[in-house]
Amino acid sequence: MPVEADAFAGLATETVDVTASGLTFHEGVVAGRRVAWCVAGAGGESAGRATRLLIDGHRPRVIVSAGFAGGLDPALTRGTVVSPRRSINRTGGPPIAVAAAGQGGGTSAASNMTGSASSASSADLTIVSVDTVVTTAAAKRDLAAATGADLVDMETYAVATAAHAAGLPCVSIRVISDDASQDLPKEIAALVQPQSGMRRLGAALAGIGRRPRAALDMWQLWEHAVVDGRTLAVAIKTFLEGLSDSPSAVSQPGSSPDRP
Repeated sequence: MPVEADAFAGLATETVDVTASGLTFHEGVVAGRRVAWCVAGAGGESAGRATRLLIDGHRPRVIVSAGFAGGLDPALTRGTVVSPRRSINRTGGPPIAVAAAGQGGGTSAASNMTGSASSASSADLTIVSVDTVVTTAAAKRDLAAATGADLVDMETYAVATAAHAAGLPCVSIRVISDDASQDLPKEIAALVQPQSGMRRLGAALAGIGRRPRAALDMWQLWEHAVVDGRTLAVAIKTFLEGLSDSPSAVSQPGSSPDRP
């Protein structure tokens, strides 16, 4: 979503935008590295398609799935930066390694983060990708019990699958936007669906009409998202700064998610 990417985009210099197949791809320099990124919208279908197009058009060396995630493990507090080791989906696809190894001693990207946000080691964390937003604490508990995952999003597995198919390593960098105990506004599921800005505005106004308190809830969620977007930008920049020129700097596609 744009709020996840805006702060990172603000770090980039020498930027160029290219539109292809209805998506805008951005290219620029961050931390001395040439990077390309795309705001594809929520969901695995959109993220997977954008990843395939980005690979075809930019021939990257590594793919990064970056954004927000919901916490399933109560130890993951809101604002925590996480680089999980493996990605799974709810439908039983094989686990895919998304571990981020850094320079030298093979430390995780998350453990190298600096700044006010807390961070979590990626050693044993699993991210599960689902088709819809998990909005309640009860649903998060059920998902954790069913999958053994520590955090949840909607895109990482699709991105990792596209990267793996292209023979590229994939890294996941996520900020916990809502912890395991937090219920999200029920209107949020309608707002993150692929749709035009006008339709999203209409969905928001309809939600407020049905439940006036939704206006305050969504505003608070937006404020948190802006802060989390800044945290995410710092996390990606830190990963780029620690990225080795060696091809072994990140896990290779097809490697076991249970081994470093």
